[in-house]
Amino acid sequence: MTQENVLDALKNVTYPGFTKDIVTFGFVKDIKIDGKNVSLTVDITSSADEVKAQITEEATTELKKLGFENITVNVLAPQAPKQMSNSVSGKNIAPHVKNFVMVSSGKGGVGKSTTSVNLAIAMAMQGKKVGLLDADIYGPNIPRMMGVADQKPEIQGNKVLPMKAYGVEVMSMGSLMEPGQSLIWRGSMIMKAIEQFLRDILWSELDVLVIDMPPGTGDAQLTLAQSVPVTAGITVTTPQEVSLDDSRRSLDMFQKLHIPTAGIIENMSGFICPSCHTESDIFGMGTTEPVAKEYDTHVIARIPIEPEIRVGGDTGMPVTYHKPDSETAKRYQAAATDLLAFIDKVNAEGGADNQAIQPTTPPGVSACSV
Repeated sequence: MTQENVLDALKNVTYPGFTKDIVTFGFVKDIKIDGKNVSLTVDITSSADEVKAQITEEATTELKKLGFENITVNVLAPQAPKQMSNSVSGKNIAPHVKNFVMVSSGKGGVGKSTTSVNLAIAMAMQGKKVGLLDADIYGPNIPRMMGVADQKPEIQGNKVLPMKAYGVEVMSMGSLMEPGQSLIWRGSMIMKAIEQFLRDILWSELDVLVIDMPPGTGDAQLTLAQSVPVTAGITVTTPQEVSLDDSRRSLDMFQKLHIPTAGIIENMSGFICPSCHTESDIFGMGTTEPVAKEYDTHVIARIPIEPEIRVGGDTGMPVTYHKPDSETAKRYQAAATDLLAFIDKVNAEGGADNQAIQPTTPPGVSACSV
């Protein structure tokens, strides 16, 4: 029995979540054969226990078919942050993604999708492998903003390959629907869709997956927290008090779900005149700071109203990529740097101690199924 025989057998062991095997990925190392005994090392990039267990079981099964009696499969993996194994309900259905960032808002129309797009691109421009998931099922705007509205994702077996734009992997319900088609779905269907976006999309080994959430604090947010360990949460707001009232609910949700809060992005914070380039306070500015202190976080960016943002969103030419010298692009880059530093801090401290959180019903209100 030779090392070539062992490698041929292990080509039948597919890396969980992908279509390629552990040999093709180059994960198999240090094969040692002594009669009916064989030992080897599989050096993987995922820290999820279920991935290690599946590889060990399948590799052992294949090697037994060759006649080996004593089989040692040593799976080497990066040390899992505490958060990785203690997410809400203890699940991680996308173990090949290192970090998950939930971009949320208390209400719609505050620029949450624009923030998600530009933060994802900024992190990719800083050398990270980034994915962008449009989980805003009812209002999927990411395809247009990323310039892939006329593209359809490729199907590979029973999985879907994400599209790519500006160095970012992209997936959205909008890419799976006909233009203008409405989704009249109950909460249970939204929850299933979120899970499928995480489990059935062939995301690569991402450093960060940015998830653009629907506005509010409902089924989608709870499902995400119950499916993967969310590394960081970002709340997007505008300076008006009406928006800030709803932002408090988003920040309160992060606390209840034990999601580390990276900070608040204050959108539409002043207006930059395209002619004289002066910045004017039209909606208010700096009103978010007291809210940030209230929830023990900080404002990581104040994004002004600048015509290039609207043009970039409508034409699929995001300002961070196409207008890197603009004031807005510089602020998104600074916010991305802040976010990546926060992610490193969370992981260095062992992650958040996410606990099993169940939906709560206010006193005097009867719970009902959707």
